[in-house]
Amino acid sequence: MNKIYEPEFVKQLFNQMSGSYERMNYITSFGFSIRWRRQFLNKLGKSDEKLNVIDLLSGLGENWTYLRNNFPNSSFTALDFSDEMIVQSRNKGNKVFKNQLNLLCEDVLESQLESNFFDIISCAYGLKTFNSQQLDILAKEVSRILKHKGKFSFVEVSKPKNKILYSAYRIYLGKVIPVLGKLFLGNPNDYKMLWIYTENFENCNRVKEIFEKHHLKVDIESYFYSCATGIHGEKI
Repeated sequence: MNKIYEPEFVKQLFNQMSGSYERMNYITSFGFSIRWRRQFLNKLGKSDEKLNVIDLLSGLGENWTYLRNNFPNSSFTALDFSDEMIVQSRNKGNKVFKNQLNLLCEDVLESQLESNFFDIISCAYGLKTFNSQQLDILAKEVSRILKHKGKFSFVEVSKPKNKILYSAYRIYLGKVIPVLGKLFLGNPNDYKMLWIYTENFENCNRVKEIFEKHHLKVDIESYFYSCATGIHGEKI
C-alpha cells in the first residue's frame, strides 16, 4: 500500500490520466467539483493588488480562470510534477494568463520555490495522494514559501460521514467509475485508484492538525455532507 504514495507511482498515474482527468473529476463528483472549486477558492478572497499567486498540483489548470478573475493584477505561478499534465495545460495557461504564467514541472515536496514569496496558495484535489509524512513536508513547504499573513486554501474529495451516502459513494467511485473509465477514458485500474486514495485519506481533519504545527492558522470546511472537505487559513 505504501507504494501508491511513492512520487514515481503518483506521477505515472497522473501522466496516464492527463487526457481525461478534468472530465473524470466532473463525473466522479456528480458535477459538484466545479462548485467546490469555486467555493474553496472564494476562501482566498479577491484583490486588485499586485500579489504573487501560486496554484500547487495544478493539473490541467482548472483553477486558473477563477484565480485570474479574483486576482486580476497579480503574478501567477503553477506547479505540477506530471509532465503530461504540464503539456496538456500549457495552452490553457497561455490563453488565461496571456503568456504570463510561470508554469513549473517540479515536485512540490522538493521544489526550488522562493521562501516568503507568495501571497496566495491554492490547491485542488491533490492532498489524497500524500501520506502523513508527505503532508508534513507539504505543510512545511507551504509555511516556507508563504509571506507573513499570506493565505492558502486546499480542497479534496472525502469520505461522507452519512453511512447511506458513504455506501453509495463507495460503490459509485469504486465500481462504476472504473467501468466508465474502461469504456470511455482509458485504463480502469487508474480510476480505481481515485477511490483507494479517497478512502485512505478520509477527510481534511488530519491535514488540519499537521498544518497547524507549522506556523499556519487553519480552518476546516465541509462541502455537501462531507463529500469534500478543505482547509484554508494564513501564515502567522
